[in-house]
Amino acid sequence: MFDLTITQGVIVSSEFTGPATIAIKNGKIQALLAPNETVSSAKTINAPGMLIMPGAIDIHIHCRAPSFPERGDFASESRAAAAGGVTTIFEMPISDPCAATTDVFKARRDLAAKDAHVNIGLYAAPGLLDKKEIQGMVKAGAIGFKLFMTAAVKGREKEFAGLTTNNMADITQALELIKETGLRCVFHAEDQSLINLYTTRVRGVDMVDYKRHLRSRPHVVEVAAVASLLAVAEALQVPVHIAHVSARQSLDLIRLAKDKGVRVSAETCPHYLFFDETVLERVGPFGKINPPIRTQEDRLALWEALKDGTLDVVATDHAPFRFVEKDAAWGNILDALPGHPGLEQFVPLMLSEALTGRIGLQRCVELISAIPAQLFNLPTKGSFRPGADADITIYNPEPHVTIDRHKGFSRAAESNWLYDGMTLQGEVHATILAGKLIYNAGEMLAKAGDGAIVTPQHSKPLLST
Repeated sequence: MFDLTITQGVIVSSEFTGPATIAIKNGKIQALLAPNETVSSAKTINAPGMLIMPGAIDIHIHCRAPSFPERGDFASESRAAAAGGVTTIFEMPISDPCAATTDVFKARRDLAAKDAHVNIGLYAAPGLLDKKEIQGMVKAGAIGFKLFMTAAVKGREKEFAGLTTNNMADITQALELIKETGLRCVFHAEDQSLINLYTTRVRGVDMVDYKRHLRSRPHVVEVAAVASLLAVAEALQVPVHIAHVSARQSLDLIRLAKDKGVRVSAETCPHYLFFDETVLERVGPFGKINPPIRTQEDRLALWEALKDGTLDVVATDHAPFRFVEKDAAWGNILDALPGHPGLEQFVPLMLSEALTGRIGLQRCVELISAIPAQLFNLPTKGSFRPGADADITIYNPEPHVTIDRHKGFSRAAESNWLYDGMTLQGEVHATILAGKLIYNAGEMLAKAGDGAIVTPQHSKPLLST
């Protein structure tokens, strides 16, 4: 007898798309069965006409615990993930102090494990260039590493100590140390010297305030950093991942690098796919994100790059800030806090576009589930192969749902001005984690501790310290 079966739905996965019954036992996928096959199960979920997918994996989110829990902690933001059909999230190492040492990393890991409503992977910061600490964080379960190619945000230096460097020699040394672990390093690729130049210039020019942000970080800021990073990655033959790609010219470089065999993967985010810079006229500081939301030409190029494989992943860069913090920056966008929430809207945004034909359903699921699992060495995630973890998103494609920023599980839900008022096709009906129903028809069933800390399963053995 199976523990759970899900019937009458349409399977959408990288291996198979079509009607089937999913059979689950002991938190694992046992089989995909013919739709009319008679089975014995302790519990059955009927999902007529719904899409049944491997649980979404968001490889780029920011929590604020333990430093700023009023913005969002592991409990609140993992509840948001569960409500949004996301079964695994990867948290960046920005913390106070930064997660750049084994002790700090372990403390955050233990806090995340206690509060997790979904699975959580934790990045580590390698910028101290300390081999012992890097290997210690890997042994403690780091999913990968993260580096900013920019300076620390003024006033937040402790949060970024060990996480930022705009020195290519330091980046080279960090990648040399990371190469020994077999893990992937994620980069925020912007050139700080160019940011300084253009920001100084736009502060002295009379223009509409919302336009200053993009002018302070034009395409070349991202493109120059991407070019430098790709050159180092090619020289070292080490895998790198470029976060939140926003510029069309960056895509040209990534495409060329992949053709040359450079081990690069790259992501973009929904805010770059759905908006161009003109949206900031409406949302002002609530739409300030680094890199900035760019032009219509960039937006369309990103969609094409998702289709042709230049981009590998879509992730949210979910960054919770309180409404009052963002709202206070109207008329002063250059000094506004950068970031926007979007975890709960992630799956509906992408599937709505797939359902209307912008991108194939199977490709969409690859981008938000299967490929993230592959890139970060999680072989039991992102698929419905027998033995895979029974992490599942059930999506009802029928209703048309309007996003309301006054509703949501994230502490930063009210700051969600970008997506507020958008009408999407379909909604997350249910979320299942390791065979357990954790969200169902608007009801949050997940509890703290339901999620687990996920760690890579196929990294290279560490060298001795």
